[in-house]
This record gives sequence, C-alpha cells and structure tokens, in this order.
Amino acid sequence: MARNPKQTASEADGVTYRRAKTWEIAFSQMNNGSAMIFYVLVGLMSYLQNAGYGIAVAAAGLILTLTRVFDGLIDPLLALLIEKVNFRFGKLRFFMLGGWLIRSLAILMLFVWGSDTGLGAVFFIAIYVVYIIGSSMNDIAGQMTGPVLTNDPRQRPTVQVWSTVYAYFVPAIFSILSTVVFLPRHGNQFTVEMLSETALTYVACSLVFQILACIGVARIDKPENFAHLEVDRAKADVSMRDMWNLLTKNGPFQRYLISGASDKLAQVVKSQAVIGTLMWGILLGNMQLGSVLGLIAILPGIVFAIFGARYTGKHGSKAATVTWTWICLILAVLLTVFCLVVDMGSILGNLALTIGFFLVYLLLNGASMVVTVASGAMRADVIDYELDRSGKFLPATVTATYNIVDQIISSLGAALALGAVALIGFTTVMPQPTDSPSTPILVMSLLLFFGLPILGWACTLIAMRGYKLDRIEMIEVQKRVGERKAASQGAEAEGEAVPA
Repeated sequence: MARNPKQTASEADGVTYRRAKTWEIAFSQMNNGSAMIFYVLVGLMSYLQNAGYGIAVAAAGLILTLTRVFDGLIDPLLALLIEKVNFRFGKLRFFMLGGWLIRSLAILMLFVWGSDTGLGAVFFIAIYVVYIIGSSMNDIAGQMTGPVLTNDPRQRPTVQVWSTVYAYFVPAIFSILSTVVFLPRHGNQFTVEMLSETALTYVACSLVFQILACIGVARIDKPENFAHLEVDRAKADVSMRDMWNLLTKNGPFQRYLISGASDKLAQVVKSQAVIGTLMWGILLGNMQLGSVLGLIAILPGIVFAIFGARYTGKHGSKAATVTWTWICLILAVLLTVFCLVVDMGSILGNLALTIGFFLVYLLLNGASMVVTVASGAMRADVIDYELDRSGKFLPATVTATYNIVDQIISSLGAALALGAVALIGFTTVMPQPTDSPSTPILVMSLLLFFGLPILGWACTLIAMRGYKLDRIEMIEVQKRVGERKAASQGAEAEGEAVPA
C-alpha cells in the first residue's frame, strides 16, 4: 500500500510560506560563527586591560560596563540606517562585511599594535568604542538573515540550529586554541604576547566565516525582500517612533525582552575567562578541562539542537521555551547541590563522581541548546507579529531595540564578574589557574556559574506566562500578513496601470 506523502507546513496550515535552501541557511549563519570568534576575544579583554594597558581590575570592569551601555545606545541609530538603506547589490552583505572590517582593525590595534606600548586607558577606551560600532553593524545585519530567509514554522527553527551550532562549536574550538595551544606556550599565563598571538589567529579565521556568510545571503539580499505592507512610501518610512512603539505596544516583544535579557546576563558572566579560571582551573584543578568539555559537548549538543528544532516546529517557540527552561533549571539545581556536597577537588580523581558531574553537565548543555533554538524562532515570530501589527517589516529595528535593553543589562556581566572576584580578594591581580582553592572561591564560583542562570530561567518562566504567540496564533499572523501583502501588491499594480 502506497504511503501518503507528508504534508508540508504550507499545506497543513493553509499559508504560503517562503523557504530557503539548507546550504543557504548553513552558510548565512556563519556570520554568527565569525561573531563568536570575536566574542571569545572579548572574554579575554579583562586580561588585556590588566596586562597590556595597566588598568586595575576594578577599573577594567567599569570600562567594560560603560562601553557595553554605549553598545546598546548606538544600536538604534545603526538599525535605522540599515532599515532606510537599500542597495541594488544588497544591504546585508554591505553591513556584514563593513562591520567585520571595522571590528577586525580595532581588535588588531588593541591586541597587537597598541598593547604594552604605554598608550594607556584612554587609547583602549577609544579603540574599543570603534570596535563596538563595527560589531553592532555586523551583528544587526547578521541577525536579520533568518527572518528574511524563511517564515516556514518547521524550517525557521533550523536557522537557529545552525546559528546555535556555530555559537557553541566556534567558541569551544577557539577557546581550546587559546588555553591548550597558546596559553601553555607562554608559561600558562595570560601575557601580552599570548593575547597578541591569539588575536592575529582569530581575526584571520573570522574572515573565512564572513565570506561564506555573504555567499549564503546573496540570493535573498534584494530590496524587495525588505518591503513593508504600506503602499504609501511616507507611511512606510522607519523612524524612532516605530522603535518606541515596538518597545511600548508590542506585548510579546516585551516578554521576549525579559526572557532574553535575564538569560544573557547569566551567559555573559559565566563566559568571562576569569570565571572559567575559578571553576575549571582552581576548583577542579584542570584549566584546559572547560575547553575540552565544551568540545566534547558539541556532538550531543547538535543532537539536542536538531531535536529542539523539530520540537519547536511542532509545538511552537513558546511551548518549547517553557518546557526546556524547566528542565534546565532542575538540572542546574542538581549540579549546584552536587558541587556543595562533594569536594570539587576530588571529582576528577573519582570515576563515579566524574561520570556523574559530566553527565548532568552535558544534559544541561543540551537542554540549554533547545532553549536557544526556541529563542531564535521566537525573535523571528516577534518580527512577523510586528509586521502584522504595524504593517512594517523591521528585522533590524527589532534586533536593535532588543539590543538596547540586552546590552544595558548584560553590560553588568563583566563588572559583576570582576567585582565578584574582587570581593574574594582579587583586587589588584587576576585569578590564575595555579591559585589554591578556598571556600569563598567555591561559593562565588557556584553563584556565578549556576546561580545566575537559575535566576535567569526563573525570570523566563514568569515572562512566558503571558506570551500569546503560540503555534496557533502564529498561523493566524502569517495568514493575515499574506492577505495584506497580496492586497498591497494589487494596489501597487493598479497604481502603475493608471495612465499619466
């Protein structure tokens, strides 16, 4: 008996969805891979400030906090520029490559050409501001690719799968380069020479990712794919008022902000190199372990991401976020209790403890991957909901408005991490893997490594209670958008047909 072919999402939902080729999705999200290379470098920035520019630990945290606030404030201006500009050859590629060039030159000036030359804090701050501008340009353009590529609810989470794979795979690989290859070559110390060698290698590798990303978006990077539903050009123009209306009138976006910002704060703190030093180097006694474990977690993480994409495509981004956030929270609590009950220094010397710790840690990493996939699909849903609500397609504006709150809140990450280690005695020098463990280090490490993520997941669960864009509602949103697009195109055709 012949099997009936499985219905497509368009057939099942009664909506004509646009779809992208798998290789286009994979290549386009390499922009995130390029960005994550720089993200790893920024994680080393506190060491660069101290070793290369003589900036005290506490001052270093303050500088990184203020510059991240600037990062959030510059985003709306760049977003408005991106929304207004339409090049015949494509604006995504222009801003992706332009942003990469600016941020690369700034990194080379900070890590290679200006480090340990006596230029001091003023030079560091000025060049870091330039880095932020280039970084924002590249990131906003890169994050626009997903909503433009596809609105198919079954394919949309796949975009985030590739983005997430790069987000986990790339930092793991490049962290290994710095901690397993470069760091031992310089006496296991974060010296100026070690940081310079790391930066040169990272920038060269990021260029390869960036070129492939531009190839991936070439087909869809056309003016017609950024059109609004408004026929009147004056009404379709994007302004600061649209950004304000998005922030104040789009309820699902407000709840997405709360969820994303709380999770981002925990992520930024946990990813700081100094926190990795405390957890892996001092408490567990193996500085390279964190990087190696991150690499080992990639394969099961990819499996979780693929499963998460299918789960999200079937149940919707809201249901996936709530279910897997609960799982993350429970696993993180279990790990925290485990680390408090056992002697962390003995974990690697006991096979049972090692297996128990790594198994739960890998499960937590996988569950977090599913939440990340669902979050990416949720942002795309919010963009389409805003198109339905206001008639304007605002992928850059949604990204930038999110970044305003995201950057201001997550800017506390570096200051919180450095302030926390200062509270336990590291006021003039940074923690090193060779330092001895202590109770204050244990408590602070667990608070920052597991406690903050637990708080972030709790905030997500509270925010999602009133989030209305579930699977059923998004089908209705896409239907309304499709009908309005057809009406708008019909009105344009009539206008062109009227004789002068």
